[in-house]
Amino acid sequence: MAIKRNKRFHPEIPTSSLSDIMFFLFLFFLIISTLANPNVIKLTLPKAKSNETTNKDHTTLSVTENKLYYIDKEPVSFENLEQELFNKTTLRDDKIVVVRVPADNKVQDLVDIMQIGVKLKLNFVIATSK
Repeated sequence: MAIKRNKRFHPEIPTSSLSDIMFFLFLFFLIISTLANPNVIKLTLPKAKSNETTNKDHTTLSVTENKLYYIDKEPVSFENLEQELFNKTTLRDDKIVVVRVPADNKVQDLVDIMQIGVKLKLNFVIATSK
């Protein structure tokens, strides 16, 4: 008399919790990526009572306390600043440049940059913090 078993052992990998973990990881990275600031150069911006936001697609010109100039996170010397600004704005076909200058820099540094903008017929927007 042969006794046959109806149920055979089939190995399974429980994956129900894997989808929950993947969802939470996706949510975490989504929130972190929206909070990240695209400008890595840390500056203490001047304060303003009210400010408006602009698109983040504009060219960004950052000046550090040590008078180091960066166009979209790329270092540029002051002598080449005019040519690089011209190249970036003509490539993007955008005449708006967001200027990020520290609050404790001299006004003359900002005026020197503004003169370049007038020569190139650019629209400058000064970045501030609340």
